[in-house]
Amino acid sequence: MITHFQWKPLFKQANLPGWRVSFYFKGIRYDAVYHKNGEIEWEKASPAAEDEEAIRSQIHELMLFHVYDD
Repeated sequence: MITHFQWKPLFKQANLPGWRVSFYFKGIRYDAVYHKNGEIEWEKASPAAEDEEAIRSQIHELMLFHVYDD
């Protein structure tokens, strides 16, 4: 499960799509860029292959809640 999820706009102009996200998963901090089309670009470390799909799904749900459900 993702904990300590944070997001902020990627650009100073809030109307431009793209967000920087950070969170912890299994005690490891991850940083990524979440694009408007749902694509996720991992910054330094990417999650293990067996965890990646679950993480992507959780991030998508969190972004729908925080960004698109305003």
